[in-house]
Amino acid sequence: MMHAYDRNLLGKAQITLASMIDCVVNVYGIELKRFYSMFLNSEISSAFSRGDSGTVAGKSGRELAYTILSDSYPEIEVKISYENHGRSKEYWIGWALAYYQWYSGLSFKKINEMVDISEVEKLYAVCHEMDIEQFVERIEMIRGAGQAESALKRLRAYAGLSQRELAERSGIPLRTIQQYEQGQKDIAHARADSILRLSKELYCSPEELIAQS
Repeated sequence: MMHAYDRNLLGKAQITLASMIDCVVNVYGIELKRFYSMFLNSEISSAFSRGDSGTVAGKSGRELAYTILSDSYPEIEVKISYENHGRSKEYWIGWALAYYQWYSGLSFKKINEMVDISEVEKLYAVCHEMDIEQFVERIEMIRGAGQAESALKRLRAYAGLSQRELAERSGIPLRTIQQYEQGQKDIAHARADSILRLSKELYCSPEELIAQS
């Protein structure tokens, strides 16, 4: 599994995102879904997704919250005093999302397309006392249920091949094939020789392989 950034930054990243969301909802009084939309459309979201150390570890969650909010609310006042609500639902949402983003290597925007923040909020009652890996499993289940079958997966099934068999025959790494089928990588951006090797083993044209499902 290719993670978003070095694990050494993960703990700080979880605290930062958790504190940011907790501060916005419980100190500034902004509705979660509204703020999360602001976050997704901010440069901070992009920087966080790629593990920029100045973002995930260089600033506090309160600082990031104010930076994002001030773009939409220029008149907003800085809340200097912020008590960490480490047991709040909002804190857990940020903490868990930061972990899943690191784990999956997907951007927050991509994650939200598959699993809306409202769905993550609903998981609090079930998952907040569980191990984080169980939260990951829940998100992966939701993600898989809503994900359209890729052309590669469909053609591989027609050919009667497992992912491992296709990897061995084509010379394409097994993990790469899994990423194409799961939508973590866009097969349309693969090298031409890789597309040709896969299409040869799947008895299809390159055009069929990169077609939208």
